[in-house]
Amino acid sequence: MTASTFNFGLLIEAEDLVPHLGNEKLRIIDLSRRSVYDQLHIPHALHVQPKLLVRQDEQAMGLLPDQAGLEQLIAYLNITPEHHVVVYDDEGGAWAGRLIWNLHCLGFENTSLLNGGIHAWLGAGLPTSSDVEQFAPVSPLVTVDVQAREQYQTTYETLLEQVQQQQVQVWDCRTEDEYTGLRLAARRGGHIPGARHFEWSTALNRQNHLKLHPLERTQQRLEQLGFNLNEPVVVYCQSHHRSGLAYILGRLLGWNIQAYDGAWSEWGNRLDSPVITGELPS
Repeated sequence: MTASTFNFGLLIEAEDLVPHLGNEKLRIIDLSRRSVYDQLHIPHALHVQPKLLVRQDEQAMGLLPDQAGLEQLIAYLNITPEHHVVVYDDEGGAWAGRLIWNLHCLGFENTSLLNGGIHAWLGAGLPTSSDVEQFAPVSPLVTVDVQAREQYQTTYETLLEQVQQQQVQVWDCRTEDEYTGLRLAARRGGHIPGARHFEWSTALNRQNHLKLHPLERTQQRLEQLGFNLNEPVVVYCQSHHRSGLAYILGRLLGWNIQAYDGAWSEWGNRLDSPVITGELPS
């Protein structure tokens, strides 16, 4: 894959983006609610609806799209291997992170999350637009590398075996009530055996435009919970939406992280999966 011509890391600040607005090799993707996008968005941003990012199964709500679905996503984004994709949303980065994960799974890594999304952009007093831009078709489009996903995605069968053998760390980034089983969002409540709980939004600073707290702070909290950042981890939520941001956090911390996109909607809807309920460890 062609290296990005932009000197962007996986996380960028609003101010980093401003000098590049209008660059034809830059694709800015907005995953905010449609009503927000219609009112205002970053100039030249393309709106994407979350439904383009997922394939829904009877039991699993947030699976990675199949080959045709991924090709449809690429065609909609209208990106070549030389493009750099900057993604943001209006919720702190969960849907934006999910899109980045999708792109990583198809072999495209020229990606950045805009720290704080539209809230940080507005907080910095930067220009917005309500225009919907029309992009000329580009070629050659990015192609789907089916091997790439093995690095970033895990399946029920693989995870079950690893959990039974106690061979993997599991990060549950849902709410405490979902983790303990108090709140039901599938046939069964609770969490995957051995999973440790760290809610995704804990990493966001609500006093600072939903930007991430310093990574050192998040790392310290994860380590206090018993995670070892030198060992692989699998993250999940209900439908691999909230764990979109958790995946980004893992990558930013240098963690070998995979996402379980079947998530609790698959694990909790199955009647044969091992489930733990009860209180958080003190």
